[in-house]
Amino acid sequence: MAQEPAPKRRRLSPPSDSLPGFTKWNLEQDYENRSRKSQKDTQHKKLPIKTADGEIIDQAPEPETTKDGDADSFLASDDDADSGVADVKADRLPKQPQLSSKEQILQAKEDLARMASMLSENPEEHIGLLGPLAEVADSKNVTVKKLGLATQLAVFKDIIPGYRVRPLGKDDMQAKVSRDVRNLRAFEQGLLGGYKRYVYRLQKLAKGSGSNDSNTASLGTVAIACACTLLEAAPHFNLRNELIGIVVGKLSGRPSADLDQDFARCLAALERVFKDDDSGHISLEAVAQLAKMLKTKNYHIHEGVLNTFLHLRLLNEFSGKASTERVDKAAPREEWPNGKKPKAYKKEFRTKREKKVMRERKEVAKEMKEADATVSYEERDKNQAETLKLVFIAYFRILKARVDHLMGAVLEGLARYAHLINQDFFGDVLEVLKDLIAEAEADTEAPHDDDEEASAADTAVDAAIARNAIRESLLCITTAFALLQGQVDVAKSATSLSLDLNFFITHLYRLLLSLSLDAELELSSRTATLKDPNSLPTPSADSRVNVATTTVLLLRSLSAVLLPPTSTKSVPPLRVAAFTKQLLSASLHVPQKSAVALLGLLNQVAKTHTRKVAGLWNTEERKGDGVFDPNAGLEGANPMAATAWDGELLKLHFDPKIRESVKMLERSVRE
Repeated sequence: MAQEPAPKRRRLSPPSDSLPGFTKWNLEQDYENRSRKSQKDTQHKKLPIKTADGEIIDQAPEPETTKDGDADSFLASDDDADSGVADVKADRLPKQPQLSSKEQILQAKEDLARMASMLSENPEEHIGLLGPLAEVADSKNVTVKKLGLATQLAVFKDIIPGYRVRPLGKDDMQAKVSRDVRNLRAFEQGLLGGYKRYVYRLQKLAKGSGSNDSNTASLGTVAIACACTLLEAAPHFNLRNELIGIVVGKLSGRPSADLDQDFARCLAALERVFKDDDSGHISLEAVAQLAKMLKTKNYHIHEGVLNTFLHLRLLNEFSGKASTERVDKAAPREEWPNGKKPKAYKKEFRTKREKKVMRERKEVAKEMKEADATVSYEERDKNQAETLKLVFIAYFRILKARVDHLMGAVLEGLARYAHLINQDFFGDVLEVLKDLIAEAEADTEAPHDDDEEASAADTAVDAAIARNAIRESLLCITTAFALLQGQVDVAKSATSLSLDLNFFITHLYRLLLSLSLDAELELSSRTATLKDPNSLPTPSADSRVNVATTTVLLLRSLSAVLLPPTSTKSVPPLRVAAFTKQLLSASLHVPQKSAVALLGLLNQVAKTHTRKVAGLWNTEERKGDGVFDPNAGLEGANPMAATAWDGELLKLHFDPKIRESVKMLERSVRE
């Protein structure tokens, strides 16, 4: 066993009879000679100086000077001879040469390419480069700033994950996790921070779109393009509402004849988002912001904003009925065997252990479902129901406010959404449509000043207004029949619901001859209108009320009147004969394609109602007497006394298709 070392002992000096050394010190004299000034007071700060180059530099503080009494102290230094000015000159940085604009752009391209490539190759390791990348975009050079915004857009499109990043709380930051989880969290939080700065930067720059300053306007255009691209590429990621706000903010401008490129890009982005939305979350948020913007702007917006509602997926996927107040879900009869509700089955007995295992399995299945990003049908129906309610609120508010330039878009939307409207609102909607037709007819028949000194421009404008009024009347008729025929149960019980459409049928008959003389019968809002060579104002292509042509709307209305989906044989003979004679007369004036379409419709009518229209071609089968008057209205026209002489003129038409259509029509009548 090892022995412990002996403790060390203090060595003592030998005793002496002499006095200690501190008794020989004059303590009071040394304290009296010591300087009273503290070290803090001896440091003087000098004011900054301005060099010959215009740079402002802070001067270094003066070093502490010692008196004669401190010369022997250890605080004394041999460098006391240097002055403060000498220190400033020694610390001055060398002046960097000023680069030209072209050199700045080239250098920025190289830096942006280098950082973007590093981020794309390994974003987890180089996520810190998002900061320097944003600093390059903050340059004073407008071209460099545009390049920086575009580069950040490309980088974010590459590195954004397919899920939404959740911000970490205090508990998450303090929790102990593995190294891989810690690295993943660092990447996600760094990405989210850089993405926030980028989106907020886009929000600020997008407000300058349309500015008088060329640089500000160009930056606003680039910012809006980046926001639209991000919204289309990553609608699932964070800050989705901010991106939608940028798009909606651009669409909130006052309506004008000429739409700029940014407005068209925002419309296209919204339509693309509506078409690709599977869950309905994005559509709900976008429609909510659009409805709020419409009310704030008092509906002074372009009609193209309302036309975006026609691209919602709920038109084909949602099966319930909605109004401005509630949504009625459809009964799931498709899931019932033989269309009958199954009987309640007897509950199976399970032990506590089995119930616990089932709960755990349900939780695991739920987590797996969220990880796979699958869409729940119940969640989608809920979102689509709320979206449909907001759409109807916007439509009915515009109808109530009588916004003239939006009536066409609203009526087109109601016609498309007819199968989703609650039955309780049918009567109110039909009354509103009747009022709109009466107002449009009053505007058309209003007396105009026929003074010879009236300018040709005023005449052209009045003609355009009249054509728009006729088209809106046709839209009201189409919407009324679409509301009734959109739901089979409503069409069968139209009498019990007091839904009378005779007013719309009579008005459609009166519009046929006026529509046949319309030069823009085959034009729509997507068709360009050539300028008049006489420099007279022509109706703009953007002033059209919806995306369908007038011929298409006319064919829809005529099919609903003459060939309804229910009770086709119950159409009165007087109505069939009057419309057939009027359509033959209109075919002489309409363009080529419209004439072929009208004759094709008449061919179907002749096959379905052969006996009702045979008297127009065969005088022996006439049942009426008197004279035919096309301007007397549907009830007093006396069509049974008319003759289909228009077909003989159509046989001489230059188009062989029209000549063949007339021959097929006569063949169908003979059969």
